[in-house]
Amino acid sequence: MLNALSVARFRPRLFDALKGYDRARLGKDVAAGLTVGVVALPLAMAFAIASGLKPEAGLFTSIIAGLIVAVLGGSRVQIGGPAGAFIVIVYGIVQRYGVGGLVLATALSGLLLFLMGLLRLGTLVRFIPVAVIIGFTNGIAVLIGLSQIKDLLGLRIDKMPGDFFGILGALGSHAHTLNPWALGVALASLAIVIGWQRWAAALPRGRLPFSPGVVPGSIVALIAATTVVGVFHLPVETIGSRFGGIPAALPAFTLPAFSWQAGRELLMPIITLALLGAIESLLCARVADGMIDDRHDPNQELMAQGVANFVAPFFGGMPATGTIARTVTNVKSGATSPIAGVVHALALLAVMLAAAPLAASIPLATLAAILIFVAWNMGEWREFVRLKTYRMPYRVTLVAVFLLTVIFDLTVAVEFGVFAACVTFIYRISSLTRSERITAQTHPELAGREGDIQVWRLYGALFFGAVKLLEDMERHLPERTLVLDLKNLIYVDSTGAEELESLLKTCRKQGVRLIVSGLMNQPHDIAARTGLLAEFTARSPGDLQPDVARAIRSAVDGLQDAAR
Repeated sequence: MLNALSVARFRPRLFDALKGYDRARLGKDVAAGLTVGVVALPLAMAFAIASGLKPEAGLFTSIIAGLIVAVLGGSRVQIGGPAGAFIVIVYGIVQRYGVGGLVLATALSGLLLFLMGLLRLGTLVRFIPVAVIIGFTNGIAVLIGLSQIKDLLGLRIDKMPGDFFGILGALGSHAHTLNPWALGVALASLAIVIGWQRWAAALPRGRLPFSPGVVPGSIVALIAATTVVGVFHLPVETIGSRFGGIPAALPAFTLPAFSWQAGRELLMPIITLALLGAIESLLCARVADGMIDDRHDPNQELMAQGVANFVAPFFGGMPATGTIARTVTNVKSGATSPIAGVVHALALLAVMLAAAPLAASIPLATLAAILIFVAWNMGEWREFVRLKTYRMPYRVTLVAVFLLTVIFDLTVAVEFGVFAACVTFIYRISSLTRSERITAQTHPELAGREGDIQVWRLYGALFFGAVKLLEDMERHLPERTLVLDLKNLIYVDSTGAEELESLLKTCRKQGVRLIVSGLMNQPHDIAARTGLLAEFTARSPGDLQPDVARAIRSAVDGLQDAAR
């Protein structure tokens, strides 16, 4: 049964990556893993807080899911963990169904991801149009930035709404509670992050030990802001004042209450989490492939992401996926194998166990500034400027998905985007399917006989969106013989095959001979499977010819025989 389904082989990339492993590669992986751990620390906490969770949820996810993805994944350098793309959907689930609902949704999305990989569906994610991906990515970036304005300005809002207009209303109605100290800390933190990145990027390589890949600006801003707020006792909200700090231990296994009713209500969030996780992780793996000249196993990667998302929520985690920023940092830091991802997870664990009390003093305004910087880099804003260079369907799809993501819901946006892309694709392919009349200019034997014999050459794909060509031929049949040259027809679906059969029946009913030529590859296969081949040759084997020249000669010979 499994062989019949052609399931993927479960073989983590770690097995192949460790062949010929030596001390030099271990040193590079340890250095890269430590660097990525430093980069992941503030991001993990910030993503969790922005998702409506406690900061330790992000750390637990980076540790547990990051370790599983490294050990079981299909990429040599992929780093797994919480991602900004999940913030909007996770926040919505937590607000509506609570943390228990998030655990259930994340675990079931992990099961779905594993099945996608097991059934070799990893490559299908690549069929999601670029316009849809850019649209919802930019929309998510806007929502992330918008959700951080509360902490950026230090506004006193007990519970932030999850929808676009609700967020705008809450921010507007509480604008009078602005905390200038929080705004000052946030702006200073943002300036440090941006300035550090630009300054370090301009330094000659190898001259100084600090660069965005070794000591990121987010860590510098975090240390500086925490120190200033602690020394001068600035009246700004911190992790400790809101959440009571983070625990200095991993959580115990917890099992939420399950119910079929909750599962039904969470169906669309589960599918959204799975699709979003698959898209993000495989896009990230492709980016990494380009940097290290390698090729990942998409099905193994999905299975690893599935295991990670199934396990992590039962230990206090949130949805996880491949993270581009941390993966790129991993590659640039010299990672050679999944061992770097393992070191990254262990480094985060060590920091959490040793420095948990210090995290309580981290200002939320600084984390908000870091997330706004992440959201800005996450969006592909130049695509809006370049829209005028694309066709109208691409523009409409991208802008519609963007607006639907921001104003309504990510699930609705992706559904619409995929639907719009399918409709656009069907229209484009149907417009490329055409017919061409063959005349006596190219085949002199038709001279004087074009009233009795019509010869048409079809191009493209004969599918449900392009059968109008045959319907038009049915309404304008010749007197004696119709010849169809299908040599340039690359695809025929079941609707196209039915329309060919309908044309054949109409021709026989009106006493018109139908000769088909050039039936090759997939069109020949579907004609054989549907019995259409036997129908073509039921009256005469000459009604099926290998090329149009022979088909025309057969048609002419038929006229001559009838004349005798």
